[in-house]
Amino acid sequence: MFSRLHPLFHLLLILLIRTHKCFSSSSSSSYSQTLVLPLKTRITPTDHRPTDKLHFHHNVTLTVTLTVGTPPQNISLVIDTGSELSWLRCNRSSNPNPVNNFDPTRSSSYSPVPCSSPTCRTRTRDFLIPASCDSDKLCHATLSYADASSSEGNLAAEIFHFGNSTNDSNLIFGCMGSVSGSDPEEDYKTTGLLGMNRGSLSFISQMGFPKFSYCISGTDDFPGFLLLGDSNFTWLTPLNYTPLIRMSTPLPYFDRVAYTVQLTGIKVNGNLLPIPKSVLVPDHTGAGQTMVDSGTQFTFLLGPVYTALRSDFLNRTNGILTVYDDPDFVFQGTMDLCYRISPFRMRTGILHRLPMVSLVFEGAEIAVSGQPLLYRVPHLTVGNDSVYCFTFGNSDLMGMEAYVIGHHHQQNMWIEFDLQRSRIGLAPVQCDVSGQRLGIGS
Repeated sequence: MFSRLHPLFHLLLILLIRTHKCFSSSSSSSYSQTLVLPLKTRITPTDHRPTDKLHFHHNVTLTVTLTVGTPPQNISLVIDTGSELSWLRCNRSSNPNPVNNFDPTRSSSYSPVPCSSPTCRTRTRDFLIPASCDSDKLCHATLSYADASSSEGNLAAEIFHFGNSTNDSNLIFGCMGSVSGSDPEEDYKTTGLLGMNRGSLSFISQMGFPKFSYCISGTDDFPGFLLLGDSNFTWLTPLNYTPLIRMSTPLPYFDRVAYTVQLTGIKVNGNLLPIPKSVLVPDHTGAGQTMVDSGTQFTFLLGPVYTALRSDFLNRTNGILTVYDDPDFVFQGTMDLCYRISPFRMRTGILHRLPMVSLVFEGAEIAVSGQPLLYRVPHLTVGNDSVYCFTFGNSDLMGMEAYVIGHHHQQNMWIEFDLQRSRIGLAPVQCDVSGQRLGIGS
């Protein structure tokens, strides 16, 4: 999609897909079970290039491992609520690392989609680049993302295996022969992407789940879990719901199948910033929508709103934090408020003195405090100090016309995507405790 961010690089949170426990569901969905999928942390070493010179990328992504085809082949995919089409790398064993490569020639259940198919002609309507017909008269898809990565190949149908044979599903996906990004070595570590948005070809839409939820703890001991299906547990903290925004008329800068909510304001220590309401709603072109996105690491705000938050946070941390005063340093090209912090100060509880930043939506809030407000820049020290950057970025520096709520600021929140009622539910929880109640974790 135009305003999508597509991460496939560097530190990975691996979501091992295995059905740990199934619960009966009262939903009327075509899917009769709730699947609980525990998260697992995997750290991939980053390189030592100057991080302020890199093109935009992500340090953390959420991925899932499952099996596809007949006989089943192991694959791993980035979980992305901001993308529609799920895709696999299909280079037919030409990949230097074939363990991460899906080979359709080895699967008896693989079936390419012809370009004359209604799937190709009508169900690809929300793709940024229209599907086309290749020389073999097969449906050809090209996907591009805001970080300049892309993939292209053919639509196909294949069996995806989830836990046990009763959960097997025949799904449409992209069998991509060409995948490019800013770091080819890291790209090969991920086979593809699991599209989770509201488009007709997304994984969620094809599987018929009425709801799904996730809870990200951000710790190595118990990173969290993904839950597919209903979550009517008596022990779960009541959720606050915010409606999903739909736009029937196509607009050039509005992603109609994203999980779009209405950002109504930003609070710092409970005080609303003086932000005009007009800059928080999409304009006549669709620019200015607010998307909740598992495929983006940090949170990005349009220029005027970012500037207001940056200025207020800077004033409130004056005397608490020391600004890193290199005017040429902008972390990952979007985050220009950074600090020098010594290991001693980090150990002595400086994070507890930081103000709380709350993202306010219609009917719900996400409060960010302490550690999630700052992110340590890898491999950068100034004297004995490490460099930490404010974890809100400027969308304008990316040329992106949207607000994006990344998964870094969704930690220790139960986040439910309710497709039946077109809303998102939010509640602060301890993900490790919730995991224990579900029978996973320590």
